[in-house]
Amino acid sequence: MGNLKGKDLKKINYRSNEQISMAKGVMAQHYKYLQKEKKIELLCDVRDNYEQYLDHEHWAGVASGFETNILVQNETIELLPQALDYAVFGSELISSNARQQMNLAMRLPISRAGAMMPDAHMGYGLPIGGVLATENAVIPYGVGLDIGCRMSLTLYDLNHRHFVKHQYKFKMALKERTCFGLGGEIGVPQEHTILEDERFKMTDLTRKLKGKAVKQLGSSGSGNHFVEFGLVDLEANNGLGLEKGSYIGLMAHSGSRGFGAAVAGHYTRVAKETTFLPKTAGHLAWLGLDTEAGLEYWESMQLAGDYAKACHDQIHYNIQKYLGIQPLCVIENHHNFAWKEKQKNGQEWVVHRKGATPAGKGAMGIIPGNMIQAGKIVKGLGNEQSLQSASHGAGRKSSRKAMKESLTKSAMTKQLKQAKVTLLGGAVDEAPQAYKDLNKVMECQTNLVETIGSFEPLMVRMDKK
Repeated sequence: MGNLKGKDLKKINYRSNEQISMAKGVMAQHYKYLQKEKKIELLCDVRDNYEQYLDHEHWAGVASGFETNILVQNETIELLPQALDYAVFGSELISSNARQQMNLAMRLPISRAGAMMPDAHMGYGLPIGGVLATENAVIPYGVGLDIGCRMSLTLYDLNHRHFVKHQYKFKMALKERTCFGLGGEIGVPQEHTILEDERFKMTDLTRKLKGKAVKQLGSSGSGNHFVEFGLVDLEANNGLGLEKGSYIGLMAHSGSRGFGAAVAGHYTRVAKETTFLPKTAGHLAWLGLDTEAGLEYWESMQLAGDYAKACHDQIHYNIQKYLGIQPLCVIENHHNFAWKEKQKNGQEWVVHRKGATPAGKGAMGIIPGNMIQAGKIVKGLGNEQSLQSASHGAGRKSSRKAMKESLTKSAMTKQLKQAKVTLLGGAVDEAPQAYKDLNKVMECQTNLVETIGSFEPLMVRMDKK
């Protein structure tokens, strides 16, 4: 094994800093056990045969950087001379590189308003925790590769004592009824109305991807995706029709799997081929919603979002069936999506929420913490400054590389044991200290959401590393 450095990728003609960073991230997350020469060999194959990787679940963004520019009469679109003003919540928690990304997005001629959530950190295209409103245009890479990534929480009329008494069965439910990782398939045929959706016949791409969607239904991604049991404490007047008290909850975080990644990769390429931006802003290329490609992407994005919900439906259904328990209620919300919404002055804009939770007046949502810190169940306050948004989690404060270099698996295991949390799978790059303190994040958004409950992790299932 060997760590890749930026100079290694530059030697094999990886171009922009963003492409290099993205490639290193994919390698660190999914191929870290390969020898260095094998990593270089794979990176060269992505470079030389990028067409074969353009719809790949994880390599699509990297591969798109090698596409040959198409010569057309259009000239490069100029950015605004300076960024439009935008609201920032919890500025003391946000790094300068994330601010730079948001500043760039606010210089697009289609941008109308923006906001940064307190969990914001550097991402690809838009920063994670960035909210961008545009006029009559959607930015595929502003939505992201994992279209419709979402949170879901099911509450059960069970107490902590019941969980402890039957802990082994809960553990086996997570082991036997979940599946994680690149190309992961649940292995058991799934039944859900999404598989009969006529929108799969919409385009050649959606038709081609339906087989993958069928196989991956009910599975979860890698990285920070999880399925976990925890203890839910609800406040009075929670709006859920449930009494104040403690319940066992099942919470999941995952998205639209290979289907969404392929849709994102394809339409990002189309956008870059038709909207010519300066090199530094290339991944922010957009599609007009008055164009055929724009409408195709919009409908494909809607389908990917519904597919992500279907995956969550199956995750919860499969585990409930295994345990023989019935749900009391379900709370769910998604991010990495774009919505047509009337915002300031009643204007309809396309609101991109890249890792940000919808927080319209009364909207229920879930904001997770980390493996040992309680997450929050919230109700939106409809704040216009934030474009009716809130954070989607605590937000990373340390890179995956930094965590691998500073923490051992045994040290993390000891930390989890002290917190009385069982971890199935997972790796040090997702350790609790990789994330900001959720309590500080929440202090920065008291005017965005109202907290109505908490979720304390008890047993966490993640991709094996």
